[in-house]
Amino acid sequence: MIRQYELVERVRKYNPHVDEDLLNRAYVYAMKAHGAQKRASGDPYFSHPLEVAAILTDLKLDDATIVAAMLHDIIEDTATTREEIDHLFGPQIGKLVEGLTKIEKLDLVSKKAAQGENFRKLLLAVAEDVRVLLIKLADRLHNMRTLHFVPTEKRARIAEETLDIYAPLAGRMGMQRLREELEGLAFRHLMPEAYRTIEARLHDLRAKNGRIIKRIEKELAEEFARRDIEAAVSGRQKTPYSVWRKMERKSIAFEQLSDIVGFRIIVGELEDCYRVLGVVHTKWPNVPGRFKDYVSTPKQNDYRSIHTTVIGPGHQRVELQIRTAAMHEIACFGIAAHALYKDSGSVEGKEELAKESSAFRWLQETLELLTHGDSPEEFLEHTRLELFQDQVFCFTPKGGLIALPRGATPIDFAYAVHTKVGNSAVGAKINGRIAPLLSQLQNGDEVEIIRAEGHMPPAAWESLVVTGKAQAAIRRATREAVRRQYAGLGSQIVRRAFERAGRAISDEKLKSALPRLARGSVDDMLAAVGRGEIYSGDVVKAVYPDFREERKPAPKTIEPGEPGWFGVKKSSNLVFKVPGAGDEVDAIPIRGLHGDVPVRFAADGGAVPGDRIVGILTPGEGITIYPIQSPALTAFDDQPDRWLDVRWDLDGDKHELFPARIVATAINEPGTLGALATVVGETGANIDNISFAAHSPDFREMTFDLEVADLKHLNDIIARLRGSPLVSKVERVNG
Repeated sequence: MIRQYELVERVRKYNPHVDEDLLNRAYVYAMKAHGAQKRASGDPYFSHPLEVAAILTDLKLDDATIVAAMLHDIIEDTATTREEIDHLFGPQIGKLVEGLTKIEKLDLVSKKAAQGENFRKLLLAVAEDVRVLLIKLADRLHNMRTLHFVPTEKRARIAEETLDIYAPLAGRMGMQRLREELEGLAFRHLMPEAYRTIEARLHDLRAKNGRIIKRIEKELAEEFARRDIEAAVSGRQKTPYSVWRKMERKSIAFEQLSDIVGFRIIVGELEDCYRVLGVVHTKWPNVPGRFKDYVSTPKQNDYRSIHTTVIGPGHQRVELQIRTAAMHEIACFGIAAHALYKDSGSVEGKEELAKESSAFRWLQETLELLTHGDSPEEFLEHTRLELFQDQVFCFTPKGGLIALPRGATPIDFAYAVHTKVGNSAVGAKINGRIAPLLSQLQNGDEVEIIRAEGHMPPAAWESLVVTGKAQAAIRRATREAVRRQYAGLGSQIVRRAFERAGRAISDEKLKSALPRLARGSVDDMLAAVGRGEIYSGDVVKAVYPDFREERKPAPKTIEPGEPGWFGVKKSSNLVFKVPGAGDEVDAIPIRGLHGDVPVRFAADGGAVPGDRIVGILTPGEGITIYPIQSPALTAFDDQPDRWLDVRWDLDGDKHELFPARIVATAINEPGTLGALATVVGETGANIDNISFAAHSPDFREMTFDLEVADLKHLNDIIARLRGSPLVSKVERVNG
């Protein structure tokens, strides 16, 4: 366990103005508060927060962060309160400790809603002060370093959540060293055999290639010295996890990897990066397609470096990373390098950090999703999408740079520019040429979005985009469109309810009634009426408490032949009649049947040309024709001998109609049935039967037995009914 004076000296190395008294007081206070508590390893519990603080000294963080690390478990695990910490160490440290206390442990193996909500808490705490994230990552790193002391059944869960969330999050924040260690430790526990195998191969490779690496380092250094370029050259081997991931991604064997060893060249100035690149490409041939300039176009985690691969000494492939010392600092420590000595919890600190750090800006954009009401599961999934994707860099027509996940489309690009641009996108030009909105974007593409005001994104887009921002925006737009539709329907119902009651209606009156209806806005209330969640009479009563409505009992379902049934009525292209359910039908145009066996359509829903159909034989009764999607067929799953392969045999010159059933939920008011019947009649269909059921006081459920020409005809009827302002929902029934 690190000693008190050792911790102070570690901070003093990078911060000569360290508040030694503050660190000493925190050390003593935390040690006394944790008392005799023990870790799974048997060590004093205080060793954990102390080691977390030590990890943060490697990131060169400020005194407040180091103190908060020592105190980060103190509220949760001891009797200490936030007020005590504020009094002893100041409100800034108290706020950091409380932010860490509010974050519960993530459970990424089960209880998806709970884990999503916990991840929200993590990012909301980070929104207050980014140093919360740095302490949380250091906390996780020390827990992973001591994971072998944890009971076996818990190790896989902790390692999995580390690999799923913490390591990618560290990478997104540019903290590559911390990410690599987290990945390596998680990989060791999740796939120990694969880890040992790859580690052994890498060890053999180090022994075999040690001389070659030294030779390449020497030749590069000598070449730069001849050109008067000051550069530090070092070779490094890929980590076991990065090797395994590449083997999995590309489905290749270890022997096929050509870039296990890479070389890093650190120079003093930006111009030297390109001078080194010129020397390398002049001296050795470069490998086509292996050049990336992250200096001119940095990654979203602020990473800047030039990558290239050449055929170097001994005809070896040599992968090179060229960067300045400042770039190297950011590459290793990421956002922690920006956060040095800054109060990122203040408004000024956040603004300054956002200017310097693309990673912090990404974090802020991700947090914006929290304000739009997505479910915890959706938020977690969207954020994980953002964490795991590699990137492509595209440009707007004005030269603006947009970084997107690999596999992104112009739709993702449009939403990355602005939500309004995405919602109104109807087309795209890629590099000046019209292209489908689902085209996959490539590095360097210039994308222009063609817009149409008033356009709303189809719900199907949600499954086609790859960015969490686009998915969330499309889902919100879809929900809003449905909500507006229900609000429009509810507006008609409420207006007519007030007319029937003989009472005046206005927005002001409706607003005054919202508390009694438990709704936040008039639109919310109208949408609830449209969905049948609020009865329109209750809205009238909420506005006029003295209103007394005489509600009539809901009518029962009326069957053919009962009093009140329509009987037989004819008008143009519209026939109401009373058929016998399941009546036999002569000359059904179906192939696959032989002899004089009686044939009928299924009584509940029938079948129409365009449906895939199947015949079910009932000895002594005949054959019943079902559409293949009919749930009734499950009753015959264990009787394969009764199934007959049948298909339609239609005569194109003969106009025939076939039975189908639909259920429509419509506004309960005079004239509704006539309006819907007219819609059906205008399509040339017959209505054989209508029955009713009470859905709610404002709605009636109407079941129509129709005769239609084919599936296209039936779908046309359903579409027209759905377009009626009187209709809430229409569905086909398959018996």
